[in-house]
Amino acid sequence: MDRREVMKSLAAMFGTDLLLPIRIAISQNFDPIDFSGGTLFSELQKNQISAAAETIIPETDTPGAKAANVVNFIEVMLQEWYQMDDQKRFLQGENSLRKYCLQKYNQNFSSLPQNQQIATMSLLQDGKATIFPDGGCEFFNHIKQLTIFGYYTSEIGMTIERKYLPVPGHYDGSYPYDKVKTLFTS
Repeated sequence: MDRREVMKSLAAMFGTDLLLPIRIAISQNFDPIDFSGGTLFSELQKNQISAAAETIIPETDTPGAKAANVVNFIEVMLQEWYQMDDQKRFLQGENSLRKYCLQKYNQNFSSLPQNQQIATMSLLQDGKATIFPDGGCEFFNHIKQLTIFGYYTSEIGMTIERKYLPVPGHYDGSYPYDKVKTLFTS
């Protein structure tokens, strides 16, 4: 399975909730392997967004979003496929995240301990971060979708997180998942 096929599979999974720039990129058969060299983010923004992505897909027994360099995917996706207004809205969301963390913890998001990063992202997901006009839902949805797409189209997501079985064998619908502990694709 190539990365373009993974993108189409992920698009089907998100359905109508899929962000418009990702839909446009998929419809034009963009190649996620070429996603490097963006110039949109400052070093601080890269650290913040990388830490947020790592909170969404953390390192466990498999590498997380940082190891997969998801921040480069997000940066180039924003730079190449987002309209200026949408770019600004995303960057304002990142700025609001930074302001919230500085107000509450006196640190940037990327410097927070993991439990505070998780609590902050949960607050955004639940729409309860008062510094955001919508409580943080829109920013969280954007960064979550971009993280998932960036991760599962990266080399790590394609080769380590998912296992490719060209001929998966017979189907056993009651096979215990705890014995598999991975996603299979064919």
